[in-house]
Amino acid sequence: MTQVSLIKAQSYDLEQLRTSLENLLMPLGGISAFVKKGDRVLLKPNLLTASRPTKECTTRKEIVYCVAQMVQEVGGKPFLGDSPAFGSAKGVAKANGYLPLCEALNLPIIEFQSKKYSVDNNNFQHLRLSKEAMEADVIINLPKIKSHMQLSMTMGVKNLFGCVPGKMKAWWHMEAGKDASRFGEMLVETAKAINPDLTIIDGIIAHEGNGPSAGEPRELGILGASHNVFALDVAIADMLNVCSEIVPTLVAQKKLGLLSDIKDIQFPLLKPEELRVLNWKLPETLMSIDFGLPRVLKSTFKHFYIKLIKETINS
Repeated sequence: MTQVSLIKAQSYDLEQLRTSLENLLMPLGGISAFVKKGDRVLLKPNLLTASRPTKECTTRKEIVYCVAQMVQEVGGKPFLGDSPAFGSAKGVAKANGYLPLCEALNLPIIEFQSKKYSVDNNNFQHLRLSKEAMEADVIINLPKIKSHMQLSMTMGVKNLFGCVPGKMKAWWHMEAGKDASRFGEMLVETAKAINPDLTIIDGIIAHEGNGPSAGEPRELGILGASHNVFALDVAIADMLNVCSEIVPTLVAQKKLGLLSDIKDIQFPLLKPEELRVLNWKLPETLMSIDFGLPRVLKSTFKHFYIKLIKETINS
């Protein structure tokens, strides 16, 4: 059976967090079960925004630091990547305090470039995904537990939407984001294509209410991990007492024949019912997330100006 490891964890203190992560991964074989010497390892956190660094909208930098350190110790070559809808990965990382820890480990931060990939789905014949993610030897997905105004919850599957290049994410929100069912199916197909080797979800301090950015921090004191991102999302939703039928990604993975039943998951450590949260706050109202056409056009123009004109002049 697919395993999901769940533990209680109370602190982002580096020493305590490192111990928590080692305990979390122990039933799964430890980090060495996923990373071999010489592997190029993409660490994919949730770098949502630079504008609310105190609201726990992003994966904590300490999680990234400890996982990168563990990867390096078994001979892997980690690099950090994400594609925020607006701004750069390095800019968002800097605003959230990542740079000192990245510099301490000489951990590169890269900007994703897009490439078209075929998928076996009648609704989506192809998707534009990060070339760097698709070519990495190992992908470690590092999401944050958050409520979401459009999808009820954002967990491991939704975090992989960050492997869609930034401007494409904004266009996708405008095109498919108004249809939550279609959007959920696209997110599941993206997760299938990216196929992370390991997902570690940050729930020490989560983000509830009007997420993904306009909610509030919520101390949960948990960490979760699995090689199967779909199983981990099922387990987290169950732990939070969130009905899967209101989470479009969970509905879509069931429709597509992926793991969707809690009974098909083995929990070697704590079970969801032992960590049950009965008063998790979902968004007050579900609504489309619309970046706004003028903003998208302006940002897209700026992106192409920098890439095609300014960089050419300066090169």
